[in-house]
Amino acid sequence: MPATRTFTTDEIRIEQDGALGRIVLDRPRAINALTQPMVEAVSAALRAWSGDETVRTVSIEGAGDRGLCAGGDVVAVRRTWLDGGDRTAFFRAEYAMNAALAAYPKPVVAYQDGVVIGGGVGVSAYADLRLVTERSKVAMPETGIGFFPDVGATYLLSRAPGEIGTHLALTGTTVAGRDAIAAGLSDAQIASVDWVSLRERLSAGDPLPTHLGDNPPASGLAAARSWIDECYAGDDPAAILHRLQSHDDPAAREAGTLLATRSPLSVAVTLEALRRAARLGSVREVLDQDLVIAGHLVADGDFVEGVRAQLVDKDRTPTWQHGSVDEVSASVVQKYFR
Repeated sequence: MPATRTFTTDEIRIEQDGALGRIVLDRPRAINALTQPMVEAVSAALRAWSGDETVRTVSIEGAGDRGLCAGGDVVAVRRTWLDGGDRTAFFRAEYAMNAALAAYPKPVVAYQDGVVIGGGVGVSAYADLRLVTERSKVAMPETGIGFFPDVGATYLLSRAPGEIGTHLALTGTTVAGRDAIAAGLSDAQIASVDWVSLRERLSAGDPLPTHLGDNPPASGLAAARSWIDECYAGDDPAAILHRLQSHDDPAAREAGTLLATRSPLSVAVTLEALRRAARLGSVREVLDQDLVIAGHLVADGDFVEGVRAQLVDKDRTPTWQHGSVDEVSASVVQKYFR
């Protein structure tokens, strides 16, 4: 069956190629950062293909050679809020897409090549097969912009082995594909040159492969479990930071140095979100929690200042509301969940 273009704009390509429904994020200059029209187009495609018997599998990939997706367009979210617009409109659309992917009735494969950050995790990590490559760089760096790991990511990170997910969520550390596998954000690593042939087999009607290559390369993140599990235990962000900064392992102290640069409010809220997500039973429940937190952090958290410093003015010197996590009280944190 020849490829049939069903929908295309200057931001996204949605097409059927034989038995494969392809979703290609197409903003390569922005590393395919998600806009609201893009996420709405993805949701529409998923709805259309769910009842189409000619589409056996759905794939998600990014245009260009820099990565799948560098996240959501938070600069636009900030601008909308400052202009008096709806601060949660983008997040409602994005989280609806995330929920649709998490519950999709057909097999989905996500090609997590190159940069996979924030919303890039959300558009890929609920797929049935999540493929990283030798070029993958995966992160949820939101505490660095005064936000938190949203898109339901705390559902996955709270279920990662030990405290690996807590480490990734609080610090926003970027990891390689092998570490994303260890954290449960990805399933297998393939060579980037092998993606096209796999996609062609899916177009021909083959099912998702159940085995790809050998065991993944050794994960440095998994090897660091001893200090990660020790330092990130508990519900007190100040205690976590202290343990990191005073630990014998230089990698722990490096993580402490990084954590100290993040928004103290976002770190405290993220830790609470993680612990709550561990008790929630579904991705949708976590996404409902995310929408509440997102609305608060945009309106009166560090989001506006963090995005300004990191992505608008790019001076990299945000002025956070709190000087350290010690200054963020438990009562302040709780209001971001109401």
